[in-house]
Amino acid sequence: MADTILVLCVVLSAYFVRGITGFGSGLIAVPLLALSHPLTFTVPLVLALDFTASFVLGGANRKNADWKEIKLLLPFGIIGACIGAFALLKLPSGPVLCTLGAFTMFFGFRNIFGVSSQHKISSAWAVPAGIVGGGVGALFGTSGPPYIIYLTHRLKDKSQVRATFSWLFVIDGGFRLGLFLVAGLLFETKLQVAYALSLVPMALGLYVGNKVHLDITSEAMLKVVGALLVISGAMLFVKVIL
Repeated sequence: MADTILVLCVVLSAYFVRGITGFGSGLIAVPLLALSHPLTFTVPLVLALDFTASFVLGGANRKNADWKEIKLLLPFGIIGACIGAFALLKLPSGPVLCTLGAFTMFFGFRNIFGVSSQHKISSAWAVPAGIVGGGVGALFGTSGPPYIIYLTHRLKDKSQVRATFSWLFVIDGGFRLGLFLVAGLLFETKLQVAYALSLVPMALGLYVGNKVHLDITSEAMLKVVGALLVISGAMLFVKVIL
């Protein structure tokens, strides 16, 4: 019972953050859930929830999505997803958790110190962004950062970035769910129950986060999210050491 409550609290917190920022649920949920659950449970669960959230959010903002950018990223995202899914099944958990911790802390410090640029990048960056996004998405359940970094340097309108990311994740995440289905990772009863129970806190987190989004500056929220990422990443290193 306590284990289920913990999962639901993490889901609520993660999607509260996503409701505010438009992304980041995986970066919050996966490191925290990985402290007490194997990645083969955590990553498929968060991916299934992210897919559901993206489908709902994308459906409400279909007209704002930039489909040209989605078509550029998707082929390389699929290649990366195949690599990441293979690594999830074959690599030992210790090094994977350390890498996830470092990956999470990197983006946390990036938010805290405001490392960003307004310069529009070339569409050629869709190649590494897609491969890395698809790869870390399948391996860690956190494809958001590579995709968001690319899209925010290609698109200037925030609502367009959010809608484009949501629809990109619907298609890219759906492909990854298919890979996990073939690998047998979605048939665990515990995972299916956790998914069903998490739908309500996921929806509540998105709703409340969207309300808070209207009352807080982007800079302030990025710093809060960054601090959470650094803490959750550090906790993964502690788990591996202990």
